[in-house]
Amino acid sequence: MSKSVPWDGIPTPQADLSVLRVAGTAGVPIYWGRDPGAQCLLIMELNGDHTAQFRRDIVPLHGIGIDLRNADAAGRQRLILSLTRHIDSDLFLGLCETLIGSLKDVADPGTALAVALAHLRRWKAFLAGRNARLLTPEEVRGLFGELHVLRTLYQDTLPQAAAVDAWCGPDDSHQDFIFGNRAIEVKSLSGRERSTVRISSEDQLESLADDLFLLTQLLSDMPGAEHTLSLNGIVTLIKGELTDAEAIEQFMDKLAAVSYVPLAEYDTPSFVVSGVQGYRVTGDFPRLVRSRLPPGVTKVSYDLLLEDIEPFSCAQTDIFRGL
Repeated sequence: MSKSVPWDGIPTPQADLSVLRVAGTAGVPIYWGRDPGAQCLLIMELNGDHTAQFRRDIVPLHGIGIDLRNADAAGRQRLILSLTRHIDSDLFLGLCETLIGSLKDVADPGTALAVALAHLRRWKAFLAGRNARLLTPEEVRGLFGELHVLRTLYQDTLPQAAAVDAWCGPDDSHQDFIFGNRAIEVKSLSGRERSTVRISSEDQLESLADDLFLLTQLLSDMPGAEHTLSLNGIVTLIKGELTDAEAIEQFMDKLAAVSYVPLAEYDTPSFVVSGVQGYRVTGDFPRLVRSRLPPGVTKVSYDLLLEDIEPFSCAQTDIFRGL
């Protein structure tokens, strides 16, 4: 495992459960635990009988056991999550930590169970995605950049639901955003990439849309600076800004499709966006595209020199306004 986990300090019991209460929570009691089979557990203690709610809303989750058990004669029940061998234990710890964060101030047991089951439904979508794993630093930067553009899109150009629908990066589209008769390919650059941009396929700079734009953003990792955001931070910001129920649901589904869940690993780095520049991709823009490749040539990737595409630069207003 990549880091220490709370279960390391919990002994395996001969019977029943060994538990350790989660610190820093003011809502329903939550415990780390182990069972006689040495499985790692997360346990929520709930007053009352919630069997009907559990049976109505429960979803099966590959690699994680989900059980509601009667705890004692006083009428308490326990929601128990258990780790099986089918998923990475780092991911299970991430699920538990984000669930605890959602529940730390929820005192009503029925509400706490509803929050927990909704959380598990989001994780089901994540674990069923193309690649349930931690994102690489490059993928974190790329996703952050797309989300920064998504905010610009619903603030300046489109209604919220239409803006989220236009975000096509999670759908394996050739461009990251497609709306109206426009397409945008977003490139998020680190400080090491100030002079070039990597085009990863022969399809990225060819589109059926009338207007195709390349948008570059320099993301600087500046943890001590003002107004910085981590990947978790920008996701939380967008969720707070979206008010359209359809947009919120689609946004969460798309995050799951790109293997994002709010793990603690994504609290860093913290980015400042600077050096935003748009380019209009016209017929004589320097590019390699599928329709012009020699027969037999495929899976092309190449670097563009930013100084050589400067003649094609355009203002952001050309990209995001005037529909």
